[in-house]
Amino acid sequence: MKLIRYELFKVPPRWLFLRLETDDGLVGWGEPVVEGRADTVRACVEELWPYLENSDPADIEDIWQRIYRGGFYRGGPILTSALSGIEQALWDIKGKKFGVPVYQLMGGRCRDRIQVYNWIGGDRPDDVGAEAKRQVERGFRAVKMNATEELHYIDSHHKVDAVLERVAAVRAADSDLMIGIDFHGRVHKAMAKTLVRELEPFHLMFVEEPVLSENLEALRDLAHLTTIPIATGERLYTRWDFKELLHQGYVDIIQPDLSHAGGLLECRKIAAMAEAYDIAVAPHCPLGPIALASCLNLDACTPNAFIQEQSLGIHYNVGNDLLDYLQDPADFTYADGYVNLPVRPGLGVAINEDMVRQRAEVGHSWKNPVWRHEDGSVAEW
Repeated sequence: MKLIRYELFKVPPRWLFLRLETDDGLVGWGEPVVEGRADTVRACVEELWPYLENSDPADIEDIWQRIYRGGFYRGGPILTSALSGIEQALWDIKGKKFGVPVYQLMGGRCRDRIQVYNWIGGDRPDDVGAEAKRQVERGFRAVKMNATEELHYIDSHHKVDAVLERVAAVRAADSDLMIGIDFHGRVHKAMAKTLVRELEPFHLMFVEEPVLSENLEALRDLAHLTTIPIATGERLYTRWDFKELLHQGYVDIIQPDLSHAGGLLECRKIAAMAEAYDIAVAPHCPLGPIALASCLNLDACTPNAFIQEQSLGIHYNVGNDLLDYLQDPADFTYADGYVNLPVRPGLGVAINEDMVRQRAEVGHSWKNPVWRHEDGSVAEW
């Protein structure tokens, strides 16, 4: 069996899909994309095709090593996202070849389902109390929201009060609701210290990216100030980026993105490293159905995975949503705040290729916004 053909599809709302085909007709799908840099990742996949052409798709580890180590310069969001989507598609082919979900090739399942959370509030969080109530009524037991809008290095306590009011409204929606608060790297050290202290009474599920992930010394200081679990990792790539974070022990939850951090097996290795440090895993996934299917296969065989992000109804999904590209939306079956594990061979989703080709004619040009503070300086988004 050899890889003979690839195609890339840039589809709304902001995704890039990869289709790999073998000489015996098997097809695997992956999702190699960096949000806002889809064309750059597309060019990278095209450049990497010579490493793949005529290769046996079953040799996933060798192909991964060949791509990753074949370049003198390694890592970073573009290269590892291209590699991630390729790796996902290879696993999809391999699972289909043997007629089993991918997690059965990675040790087998250790659970029957995984809890998920839904996003509320949008980029500039608003009306979160009512949204939280709607999610509870739909059966979800966990939500996540952005904490703030722009926040300067030192800023008004009025903005801190606004965060507390929003979180209080979400807590009022349901006393048992698990609440994740995403600082999104928008908050600098001084203001993060204030926020984590003030948020303690709300018994949060976690605070995410309380500071930018490169600021390990700031994470250390925050870890000493709060009992709220600290989550980070969506902007880290491969086990080598995660190594120092895990060793220092400043976080409680890591959030590798299977479309950015190196793919299924690489994230399984990262999760195993985290397990040795008694750290939980909650894969980052505000992306499309192939990325989510990859995450669910990881969750299935990863003991320290405890909850899964997913993009159903997320504020970014304008024009198309998570289920639109599936032949059968029941591939993701939600009940009581959980989603069932994949049952189809491969990644577990049957992609509606006609829909993919149709929407690729429309494409997208999604870019994240550039925010500015009141003084005109650029703010973190």
